[in-house]
Amino acid sequence: MIAYLDPQQNQTPNPPSVAGDGTGTGTGTSNGTETEPSITTASSDFGGIIHAVPAAVIHPKSITDVASAIRLAGTRHLSVAARGNGHSISGQSLSDGGLVLNMRSLDAKVELVSLPDGKYCADVSGGALWEEVLEWCVKNYNMAPLSWTDYLGLTVGGTLSNGGVSGQAFRHGPQVANVVQMEVVTGDGECRVCSAADSSDLFYALLGGFGQFGIITRAHIPLQPAPRMVRWIRVVYDKFEEYTADAERLVTRTGPDAFDYVEGFAFVNSSDPVNGWPSVPFPSGPSFDAGLIPVGSGPVLYCLEVVVHYNHQRNDKVDEKVDDMLRPLNYIRGLEFIVDVSYVDFLSRVKHVEKEARANGSWESAHPWLNLFIASSDILDFDRHVFKHILKHGIGGPMLVYPMLRRKWDRRMSVALPESEIFYLVALLRFPRPYPEGPRIDEVLAQNHEIVNCCRSNGYDFKLYLPHYETESDWAEHFGDGWSRFVRRKADYDPMAILAPGQKIFSRAAPLRLL
Repeated sequence: MIAYLDPQQNQTPNPPSVAGDGTGTGTGTSNGTETEPSITTASSDFGGIIHAVPAAVIHPKSITDVASAIRLAGTRHLSVAARGNGHSISGQSLSDGGLVLNMRSLDAKVELVSLPDGKYCADVSGGALWEEVLEWCVKNYNMAPLSWTDYLGLTVGGTLSNGGVSGQAFRHGPQVANVVQMEVVTGDGECRVCSAADSSDLFYALLGGFGQFGIITRAHIPLQPAPRMVRWIRVVYDKFEEYTADAERLVTRTGPDAFDYVEGFAFVNSSDPVNGWPSVPFPSGPSFDAGLIPVGSGPVLYCLEVVVHYNHQRNDKVDEKVDDMLRPLNYIRGLEFIVDVSYVDFLSRVKHVEKEARANGSWESAHPWLNLFIASSDILDFDRHVFKHILKHGIGGPMLVYPMLRRKWDRRMSVALPESEIFYLVALLRFPRPYPEGPRIDEVLAQNHEIVNCCRSNGYDFKLYLPHYETESDWAEHFGDGWSRFVRRKADYDPMAILAPGQKIFSRAAPLRLL
């Protein structure tokens, strides 16, 4: 039995349902969210590399509207793509000549749900932004979800369809491991509710399933009490083997001595304001003292980023705890950067990056990002070939590299991962200025291909995260032993291959065949 509790204050529902041909003017808000995207807006995404013009943009207000759109597509031989905030990178949210569903138009109502075990969930729209979920939960109940992405301007349905990772994943798992129940419309136009206990195959298929099996319209997200403050710490390394050893030690630590968040990034050993030393310090703190870098250090340095949550006013106890937790680490002494901020401000930290990127024009330019999962056993070799060679001059944006644990991901999910128990996210988040001020996009894409080919030729245990392939053989290689299960699930839940055509996994025109 699930009980719904009346919140102290609900979000205001969206206006009545409007479904149209999308010929109106698409607009965006100052915080980066879209409002009723037009056909022009829905023809591209945040990646800005691939363009595909839909026949229409639909603005559903309910699960019934979503089901009606999918059934319509089935009778008209059209495909359907769900578009949240448009943050796909390689056209995954596009539908060439088909329908695009603006998931932001769904009913934004949020409710607190009491579970039989005494815990709580937030019942949220699949089109809700994570920043909206955070604001509602903290404001009304001083609670929050356990797992996040770095950027909160993404929709719930979008991250659950891909993975959803950040520095909390080593403790709580990714966002796909932090959902209790989902309401979904499958490719046959049926409205369903699924969980680990009921319709479990569909439940796990959806998690990391790239929208191939259904469109998530609502989800139950587990909550925990929200801390008031965080101690946010960055420390610098010149040796990658020491950086990875410390990072792996931290993510496998449990109990009161464990950090609440562990991430990190590589940066250029130079004064470059974007790629180098200035990218490490906090704006309000001390500057980077390059004189502390050991003589003979290489072209790339590494920053380990950790966080401790706390609630009390005085910092004496957290000071002692942090000192004890940092003492065993092998970072360069003197290159520590520490700041105390509110929990909400920490989770919203990328919003400041967005504002800067919008101001300098790089937010609106193309974003040829590359995200990989790489086994711990291969990460040192990756560093030698990629960070220290191919990317030794930086990429004009963050080069994230931090470990997570395979056991925090359920193998029944659709997500493809390395086999290693410890593997790293490598996220190359380029923010190039428009050409000719910045590099040509084809040159950047060629460098991405060089990195992927390096991983393949060296036999690394790796997977692309947020992948984009053009051929069935590439997708089969990506999923490995899970490919036959993925094809079977497609035949079960979207037999006409209506959904998510931008992923280019299945063709709408070709009948599905089981392997």
